[in-house]
Amino acid sequence: MHRVDEIRSRLRAAADPSRAAGQQAYMKSDLPFLGVRVPETRRIARAAAAGETDPLRILDDARELWDAASHREERYAAMMLLAVPPARADLRIVPLVEHMVRTGRWWDVTDELSGRVRELLDEHPRDGDALVRGWCVSEELWLRRLAILSQLGRRERTDLRLLTDALEPNLRDGEFFIRKAIGWALRDAARAYPEWVSAYVAAHALSPLSRREALKHL
Repeated sequence: MHRVDEIRSRLRAAADPSRAAGQQAYMKSDLPFLGVRVPETRRIARAAAAGETDPLRILDDARELWDAASHREERYAAMMLLAVPPARADLRIVPLVEHMVRTGRWWDVTDELSGRVRELLDEHPRDGDALVRGWCVSEELWLRRLAILSQLGRRERTDLRLLTDALEPNLRDGEFFIRKAIGWALRDAARAYPEWVSAYVAAHALSPLSRREALKHL
């Protein structure tokens, strides 16, 4: 069975209609849900890609799943395919990541794909750095959110200069999802660099939301 058809079939087999309407309402999604939990969607995507050695096949399948999705879990599975070997941290995923962000235009997309950017920063620091610096000044709100969140989970590997440069053009943005992302990125950086984050917050005119999120555990 073709991998895309296999994923669609397995998602439908795991569907829970009693959850679907609530998921769609919560996500304010135009696409309906099947009612599959995110961990199960991730497991299905990983299982379908197990043993694959060609990253381009994975990218093609992810693009097909995304563009032809009839339910939101198919888009989740498409994003999750980008996290499996050998596609993970392959620079060739970048155009598809940007396509997903520009067409998905919601927080669940950017938050999932931020992990793929983090992996690119780890494996290809120069290219990843250039991507983040380009996206953080994009006209597209969701690419800017992606850039701000791109270092979540890096702990001691967090590049504080890159984080600063990603935040700076967005500090005056009144958009909720940008302000929330700024606070979240700083809160995460505080796990490894609490003194730096405290000093950054003290020195910058952050929105109350960003400030509250940044200092949540300090």
